[in-house]
Order: sequence, then structure tokens, then C-alpha cells
Amino acid sequence: MKKLLKRFLSRTIIDRLKVILSNIDLKVVRLARRSPLLSGLYYSLLSGEFRREMHAVLNGRYHFLTAGGASRPNIYMLRRNIHRIEKGLCMIPRKPVFASKYILSTVKNFELCLSREVLAESELNWVQDVLEQYFSEVEVTPFINQAREEFLKLKNNGLAGTIDKRVPFQHEVLDPSWIDFSAFKTLCERRHSVRWFKPQPVPRHIIDEAIAVAVTAPSACNRQPFQFFVFDDPEQASEIGSIPMGTAGFSDNFQCILVVVADLSAYPSERDRHIIYIDSALASMQLLLAFETQGLSSCVINWPDVERLERQMSDRLSLEVHQRPVMLIAVGYADEKGLIPFSEKQSAKDSVRRS
Repeated sequence: MKKLLKRFLSRTIIDRLKVILSNIDLKVVRLARRSPLLSGLYYSLLSGEFRREMHAVLNGRYHFLTAGGASRPNIYMLRRNIHRIEKGLCMIPRKPVFASKYILSTVKNFELCLSREVLAESELNWVQDVLEQYFSEVEVTPFINQAREEFLKLKNNGLAGTIDKRVPFQHEVLDPSWIDFSAFKTLCERRHSVRWFKPQPVPRHIIDEAIAVAVTAPSACNRQPFQFFVFDDPEQASEIGSIPMGTAGFSDNFQCILVVVADLSAYPSERDRHIIYIDSALASMQLLLAFETQGLSSCVINWPDVERLERQMSDRLSLEVHQRPVMLIAVGYADEKGLIPFSEKQSAKDSVRRS
């Protein structure tokens, strides 16, 4: 339709139509912004900008709510509940009874995850150790005792004990950091968005080491709803890196590209739909700094919510509806002669508001 209009209408007429439509839209927005109901009607009837997000959120809810069935373990709920139990164990003063409403479902979910072999060994040990400490320290009620009996059956059916317990610990046992503020400040100031890379492969073990550090970032209820899709073939990296807007002219020199993808099936309700972006961003920032310590440079590539591009990326990565691209990260060895935008940042004074 747009092509036909361009063929039969002059540039001047098209520009005038755009101005008229923009003025009409502004008047409608001025009215619709006055209440949540009118805003909802605006985006339901006059704009489809949130359709993909709504579709993804509903699919995420569906997959979350059906993942605890007979054949689909809900690993996100297991992580959340074990983290909730950890927080209960850390409370001062600690309640004699807690987690009784969900402890039985947590044990059963653990059993299902074990049977489907979806837990890494470290995560399996973490769940087992936290549950062991919980049942050894909480006051027994009939419901808690039922869950305890189910857990003991799992142990008797082959759960191996662990030596280094993955349970809450006192702050004083943490190793002291040898990185002082000055060194950290230097690292952060050194990190810049680099767009020009040497034609040099990025070793996979270095990427894996950096990601291992990135995933230690805080995550809401420890759900960790993200994955890093890694493309370390220059041809693939250039192809993937050219999908988002804003990479024209330099994506052809990408040596490695990571697509950060988040999963809305980690949450049961719409109120949590933005957590995937927060958690992904926290992990990604640690990833960028890890790359910098390894002699690698990086560039975060914005991912706008454009339907055409969303479809293209989803098809290329074979994503489910409830999986959303969050950002792309180009990584490689910087071309020393390549220019870097100065990008002055706002001052701390301008960034802080105190009461």
C-alpha cells in the first residue's frame, strides 16, 4: 500500500499527509492519556505497538502455569522457591515455621526436575542442600512433615550427599576483594562501545569464562530468565548483527555476536513482565566488564521493538513466542586505529536526587 501511494502521490502531498496524520494522532493521544481505560482503548484500537508484548506475556503465563504438570518440570519455580527458603533461613529472628504453603509443591517439583534431568549438578546440589537445612531446622507441622517424608524418599532413591554445602553463609567467610575503587573506576572508564574489530577469532573458552562470571549477577528470586545465543563465525555474526537498526556500515566487521534472549515463561503474572529486561541487563553489564578484563572489547546494540525485526530474529534463532530478544552484544579484539565516540556522560550531581 505504501509503495502504491508513493508511486501516485508526490513527495509534497505525502509530507502534508504525514503532518495531518501526526496532528490527528497528537489530539487523540492528548485525550487517551487521561486515564488507563482510554490508554488501553488507544493501544487496542488505534495502535498495535504492544501486540507482540501482550502475546508474549500471555504465552509466558501459559507455559509457566502448565510447566508443573506431569511431564514438564518448572525449573523457574523451583529456583524461586528455593531462594525464598534461603531468605527464610537468613531471617533475623528466624521464624520457627515458614514456607509451609509451598514446601510440598517444591519437593515434588524437585523430584520432577530430577526425573527429567534438567538440573545441572551444581544446581541440584544447591536445591538438595537448602532443603536438607530447611527440614533440619524448621519446626515440624503435619504438612511440613509430609514434604519432609517426600524429600527423604528422594534421598533414599539415590541422591548423593555433598561436602561443600551450598547453603546460606555468614558474610565474614567471603574472600576479601583485592580490587579497590580506583581499579574498578579505571575498568569502567576504559570500557567503551567499540565498533571496529580486528579480523581475529574470539576463542570460545574466553566467551564461556566471561558468561560464567556474568551469570553471577543478581536476579529476581534467582530465576535467571536469560540465555546468551553466541555466533562466533564472522559471517554469521555479521548476518545477525545486521538485523537490528543502527548497525549499518560496521556490522560487516563483527567477529562474534551475542544475542541476549529472555524467557517470559519464568513468571506467572503480568506484573513481572519487565523483570526479564532488568535481570538480563544486570548480567550483561557484568559480561561487558568481564570481556574488558580479558582484552576484549564490546558494543551493546540496541534492540527496538519493531515487529518486522522481531519476526526476523525469532525465525533466525527459532525462538518461542514467550522468548524475547533483549539486546545484542558485539565482541572482539579492537582495531587500535578504529575511532570510538566520546559520548560524554551526565555527572553524578545530575544523576542524584536526595530528599
